[in-house]
Amino acid sequence: MESFTPELKRILAKAGCYFVRNGKGDHEMWFSPSMLVNFVVDSKIKSRHMANAVLKQPGLPKQF
Repeated sequence: MESFTPELKRILAKAGCYFVRNGKGDHEMWFSPSMLVNFVVDSKIKSRHMANAVLKQPGLPKQF
């Protein structure tokens, strides 16, 4: 099964979000300048539901 993470990161970057730092394990902290929030992105997202949940944190619409 493929990971949704590479495409998810492209969508986030296009929306103006950016990588802040590495988190615990294989997680990364990202920042959304439009919502002014930090949020977590896992490096091995296998579920479209989880990918959509990550998009919801910075206020982006579902795309998977």
